[in-house]
Parts: sequence; C-alpha cells; structure tokens
Amino acid sequence: MFSGFLTVAARCPACDLDYDFADTGDGPAIFIMLIVGLIVVSSALVVEVVYQPPYWIHAILWGPLTLLLCLAMLRPFKGVLLALQYYHKAEEGRLAKD
Repeated sequence: MFSGFLTVAARCPACDLDYDFADTGDGPAIFIMLIVGLIVVSSALVVEVVYQPPYWIHAILWGPLTLLLCLAMLRPFKGVLLALQYYHKAEEGRLAKD
C-alpha cells in the first residue's frame, strides 16, 4: 500500500488497484495528536503528582515518547483511513447540480 514511509503507492502490487481515489489529508495526524496527547499528558500528570520529578526529567521522558508514539501510529492509521475510504467508496466532494 505504501511506497515510502507515508507515501501511498500508485497501484496495489497484488491486485493492481489504483489508489488515485485515496486522499487521507490530515486525518491520521489529527487522530494521532488526540490519542498521543491524551496518553502523554495523562501519564505526565500522574508522574508529576506521584513522584514530583524535576522538569528536565519530564522533558527526557515525554519528548521522545511523544515522537515515538506519533511515528509508530501514523502509518497504521493512514492505512486504516485508506481502507475505510475504499470500503465506503469515498470520493471528492461535489456540488449537486439541480
């Protein structure tokens, strides 16, 4: 499905499906920001309340964790949104001519 980390291939190598219909835009990034933000912020709050570490510990813990979670989740979420577009036959929006 992908020809690069996030670049969608032109066609499926197995079934020759044309991926021109697929355009996820910023959809996966929005979902990832919300999910990772919830995980990291709630974890940081719990660590702050329980252990009260210095701020540099928070930076060392949560900065890399945020980056790793975002990168790990972005490609699968983009794949899911592409699959949902295919399943629901999503197309570009058009104005109806009455």
